[in-house]
Amino acid sequence: MAESQDENVDPRMFEQLRLDRPHGARVYDYFLGGKDNFAIDRQAAEHLLQAFPGFRTAALSNRMWMHRAARYAAEQGITQFLDVGTGIPTSPNLHEVVQEITPSAHVVYADNDPIVLAHSRALLVSKPEGKTAYLEADVTDPQKILGSDEVTGLIDFSQPVALSIVGVFHYLPDALKPYDLVRQLVEPLAPGSLLIFSHCTPDFAPELWERAMVVYKADGGDAQVRSKEEVTRFFEGTELVEPGVVSPFRWYPDQETDRLVEKGEFTDIMCSLWVGVGRKL
Repeated sequence: MAESQDENVDPRMFEQLRLDRPHGARVYDYFLGGKDNFAIDRQAAEHLLQAFPGFRTAALSNRMWMHRAARYAAEQGITQFLDVGTGIPTSPNLHEVVQEITPSAHVVYADNDPIVLAHSRALLVSKPEGKTAYLEADVTDPQKILGSDEVTGLIDFSQPVALSIVGVFHYLPDALKPYDLVRQLVEPLAPGSLLIFSHCTPDFAPELWERAMVVYKADGGDAQVRSKEEVTRFFEGTELVEPGVVSPFRWYPDQETDRLVEKGEFTDIMCSLWVGVGRKL
């Protein structure tokens, strides 16, 4: 949504769009230079950038890594993808990445933001040989996701699945039992399935991140960043693919990633993410 459109939002949509507080997907969209965000999101994003200037770099490195991880999964022969916490579509989307390798791939997206639903048409333009679906659901209700018609209609749980949970769980404090939520999502997947997971961390700049979390919560958001040890716990029940849990630019970097590292734009502090891919045993 363009800035000038904020005042034109239908009052009946205010509650549905949750415009009384920032939404992670819309803040992320702002960091990536998108226009599908509102004043509340832009305010929170700018406050975060004042506290920690690396948020835009972190968002870019996270998305670039997601593309590489998705390609890796497709190259391993996985043809089914479940993307939880999809975010606002920014091309190339996950299905565009994997269907370039496997045109017949099935991809199901799930997110809880009505803005993502409004743009879901962009998530459904599949290759003719493949299929995509979009489900409005919250990551805090794994059983609703797993039992939905969209998932059961496109995902065969007797075969390996790539479960993508990218840049989502730092919005879930421990009170929401995040490790149990991931366990529930991974549990029904066949052996050989992959968990593609990333999470913000304070490890490289603890004082800056402490300040950023105070700022975000003051703006009405909720978040909890975690250490490498805490992020690694999300991969329990899987075997980490080399090089393990690392900064995003260290996970099978491509030419563009290496260029940004050489320019000094991608550093541990500026990215402040742990990423990894785990193979279910």
